[in-house]
Amino acid sequence: MTEKARRGFPSMDRERQRQIASKGGKAAHSKGRAHEFTPGQAREAGRKGGIAVSRDRHHMAAIGRKGGEIVSGDRAHMSEIGRKGGASVSEDRHHMAEIGRGGGQAVSTDREHMAEIGREGGHRRRAEGLVPPKEEPSSQAAGDAAEPDEAEDTPYVDHHASH
Repeated sequence: MTEKARRGFPSMDRERQRQIASKGGKAAHSKGRAHEFTPGQAREAGRKGGIAVSRDRHHMAAIGRKGGEIVSGDRAHMSEIGRKGGASVSEDRHHMAEIGRGGGQAVSTDREHMAEIGREGGHRRRAEGLVPPKEEPSSQAAGDAAEPDEAEDTPYVDHHASH
């Protein structure tokens, strides 16, 4: 079968088709014969179009990336969003507790980091008198008086004792 030669409207380039269609639409409106959508019809048409477009996940991802790149270029706007988000999120004590637990679990798997935190905390707590001083093994005889140690000068307060 031989292929038909394209004639008429389909044979024109896209721009020429748009020009002709535009003229036809304007003529119909000027004669009062064009269909005019009600707000409800326009809303329904827009909803259907949105559903059709949103099915294309790659297209939607591209739109999101493009919008994100534009918005994130405005540093003042981004910092304002961060401040507002941080303020509203931090008011939710349950959410903040969840974040803390999650962060604590993630951090606590780093044994070296946890050991360092423990050493720093122990030194600080000992200096503040929150834990008893470290007793070092003495090389002196049992009857000899020991020299006072710097840590012994720090008062020990047992905050866990019942009052």
